[in-house]
Amino acid sequence: MSKTSWWRGAVIYQIYPRSFLDTNGDGVGDLPGIIERLDYIASLGVDAIWVSPFFKSPMADFGYDIADQRDVDPLFGNLADFDRLLAKAHALGLKVMIDQVFSHTSVDHAWFKESRESRDNPKADWYVWADAREDGTPPNNWLSIFGGVAWRWEPRRRQYYLHNFLSSQPDLDFHNPAVQQATLDYVQFWLDRGVDGFRLDSINFCFHDAQLRDNPPKPEDQRLGRGFSPDNPYAFQYHYFNNTRPENIGFLERLRALLDQYPGAVTLGEISSEDSLATTAEYTAPGRLHMGYSFELLVDDYSVAYIRNTVEKLEATMLDGWPCWAVSNHDVQRAVTRWGGHPANPRLARMLAALVCSLRGSVCIYQGEELGLGEADVPFEALQDPYGITFWPNFKGRDGCRTPMPWTEGALAGFTTGKPWLPIPAEHRAMSVQAQEAADDSVLQAFRAFLAWRKTQPALVEGAIRFVDSAEPVLIFERSLGDEVLLLAFNLSGEAVRHALPPGQWQAVALPGPVAGHVDGDALMLPGHAVYCARQG
Repeated sequence: MSKTSWWRGAVIYQIYPRSFLDTNGDGVGDLPGIIERLDYIASLGVDAIWVSPFFKSPMADFGYDIADQRDVDPLFGNLADFDRLLAKAHALGLKVMIDQVFSHTSVDHAWFKESRESRDNPKADWYVWADAREDGTPPNNWLSIFGGVAWRWEPRRRQYYLHNFLSSQPDLDFHNPAVQQATLDYVQFWLDRGVDGFRLDSINFCFHDAQLRDNPPKPEDQRLGRGFSPDNPYAFQYHYFNNTRPENIGFLERLRALLDQYPGAVTLGEISSEDSLATTAEYTAPGRLHMGYSFELLVDDYSVAYIRNTVEKLEATMLDGWPCWAVSNHDVQRAVTRWGGHPANPRLARMLAALVCSLRGSVCIYQGEELGLGEADVPFEALQDPYGITFWPNFKGRDGCRTPMPWTEGALAGFTTGKPWLPIPAEHRAMSVQAQEAADDSVLQAFRAFLAWRKTQPALVEGAIRFVDSAEPVLIFERSLGDEVLLLAFNLSGEAVRHALPPGQWQAVALPGPVAGHVDGDALMLPGHAVYCARQG
């Protein structure tokens, strides 16, 4: 791949800093901990790391509430630590992407502290402020993702401010050109420091409807999907006016113009809208974001029909853009549990890694996915996530996927010498890096083997995709580049399946990593969670 397109087909390893490795005994991971484990990450065969927020923050939303976009929170280290991380990653051949949260800040940010003081100060119009209705209620019916109304009263201004997330995360007003410029300025700060790209949190939330129109109600049978529980009142509306506004396109083009001044630098947008696939296609059109991903494969639906329909819909609309896929991240239940239940099934973990890394596009792998970690059961008294605390017990929040990485089998899993910020379950310690390094048939070794093989297959890295008609639970598609055509068949179930072999001349390919299927006459024989691969010709 050329220097400027390293990201096409790249495998990006997501690091959640709080839970990666703690080097100072405070129970929270830090930047020196990431530095210490960069050799391990490089050994996986990934192309880049994405580091979740490490900026100065009161940690109400664990770093996604930023108080200073240009500084490192002391909990994680300092700017010198980040520079060392960047230098070592680059020396190991790893690109470095960092989170950027454009749409909102923390209430502790200097901009908001100034803005809230009066209606006529220099930052007065940097956030979304609105007068109350005549009866004192909020200006419209918009709701917060984390529960309740999306407006908070500020007595100093005698106005409400908008917060699409926590009330301590006020929304910036991107209709103000000064806000856009300030955002681009701190993006440039990190580009000048040497980062290779940005994962853009909730990128479709930058702009709101300037008229503050009410969102229309959503029928009860439509309140599923997008990662929101029907128990959350947020699911009761079509969110047409509090996000995904047309003005966002112009800002994305300004952002891309800045990135184009830094060859090789990329943007990856996180998108959650009423039609996330259509928005992803729109946002990744030429001159906008390099890549986009949504929550479509981060949901409970796990079937051949759903996966095929999702990918084909995006392929049909994203004619020029580039997708990025993920089945796990720091916001959702881990995939092996979400789709396979308890206990975590290592065969399923191996198959899912091969599946997501075989789709057309780039891939985000969440820390611990390479170990096959399942969702941790965190008791209520140990919860940290405000989302989970609010919606307990119907929704337990995001702590179960955020528990610390198990490096060893010891009581503290080699993560810390203090008390970990979240408990580390015994089943995770048994699946530690140390244990899996010593086992030739482990999920970790299978993951490494598959990624090493994938790098030798240009059709998987950059080729086209075409699905082949198949019956549940067998998902079949082709990846092609030039004259090279690969056929891949995945058994999504844990039971052995016999399925018709697609027509054509196929030569079996030894596929390292997942359990292998084989051909018997004119049929595919796929053990539970097996994968079959063949080359045309």
